[in-house]
Amino acid sequence: MKALEAALNALEEARDALERSLRASEFDPRDLERAEERLFALRAAARKYNCAADELAARAERFRADVALIDSGERALEALETSAREGEQAYERAAGALSEARRKAAAKLDRAVSAELAPLKLERATFTTNIATDARARSPDGYDRVEFWVQTNPGSRPGPLVKVASGGELARFLLALKVVIADRGSAPTLVFDEIDTGVGGAVADAIGQRLKRLAASVQVLCVTHAPQVAAQASRHFLIAKEGAGKERRVATRVSALDETRRREEIARMLAGATITEEARAAAGRLLDAASA
Repeated sequence: MKALEAALNALEEARDALERSLRASEFDPRDLERAEERLFALRAAARKYNCAADELAARAERFRADVALIDSGERALEALETSAREGEQAYERAAGALSEARRKAAAKLDRAVSAELAPLKLERATFTTNIATDARARSPDGYDRVEFWVQTNPGSRPGPLVKVASGGELARFLLALKVVIADRGSAPTLVFDEIDTGVGGAVADAIGQRLKRLAASVQVLCVTHAPQVAAQASRHFLIAKEGAGKERRVATRVSALDETRRREEIARMLAGATITEEARAAAGRLLDAASA
């Protein structure tokens, strides 16, 4: 009896296993068709977007993000337009304030430079800071165009400094300007080449004094033939041309002068080829006055 019962149980288990196997082996031809269609679609998409089939999911996600960005583009554009309007208004306020500050500073500069002109033999000249405002010509520096204008003689037309003034006048205008703004920063070294051309006496002395004032804040190099200017310098160098070598080729030499040679050179600048005792005495007075 027990043997029969065991045999029946074995048969039942075998039947269950057989049924499971039959269910597992069931096949629907449409599943294969769907799988093949999916595979072909993936391969076609990979060719279309020039990527591997495994990368299609990431590509799709990126496309979804792009579409979302396009959908939100109108809102982003509105935000950008608002920001641009606010930036334009801020620029207008800042540029207007800067332009007003420039005009106030220009008035002070004009008065200060004009006060320096008479001693430099430019008493008939005028100096003005011309500020032209064009709201359409915008830049990081505002919408002003600033030029220094001068009128060298009454009745003449004023115009830009670099176009109206002659060489000597230009040098003296720039000297006056540099003296006035010396405390506002400048190049570390300023070079003046024969700024005293065409002047002498009191004008040359005024030029020398202003160069000396300027030299208190920056290094000033000045080429001069005026003894009044040379006497104001803290160091004096003599530049001379002379023959050199067997071929007697002309060479330019620069030599620093001590106090004795400096007094003699200034006397020569005063007297010419023949140095007199009166010239030496005058040179001494110039140097003493400059060091006082």
